[in-house]
Amino acid sequence: MNCTVSPRLTRGTPFAAALLGLGLSAVTGNPASAEGVGIASFYGGRLHGGPTASGERFNQNAMTAAHRSYPLGSRVKVTNLNNGKTVMLRINDRGPYVRGRIIDVSRGAASQLGFIASGLAKVRVERVGANADAAEPVRMVER
Repeated sequence: MNCTVSPRLTRGTPFAAALLGLGLSAVTGNPASAEGVGIASFYGGRLHGGPTASGERFNQNAMTAAHRSYPLGSRVKVTNLNNGKTVMLRINDRGPYVRGRIIDVSRGAASQLGFIASGLAKVRVERVGANADAAEPVRMVER
């Protein structure tokens, strides 16, 4: 007979420790500030048509982006600080996963921002619209 032990919550048991005992992890978007300055990169090519974190298919020509903590569906204004060009994008994916980068934009967005040739640009990212300062809610995922 296979039995498993359920984690017991007692006063002082850290919530995260109890979740780990259940085989769950708490996933939160870090409280994301409404604005940030850093390095942007772009993605496309072999990822075109593949799944995004939002569940939709990635379209390298769409005005979309990947961000580590902004809620999926958020709108952002991205400004290339080298040339002043600005685009409005929708967050539909997670990333970038390269140290020092704050956003990955689609190839189409990079083209409009003017950094296809260089591959990287110093940008300002601003969340716009309702709840621009709200962090992503906690959700549970199977480990």
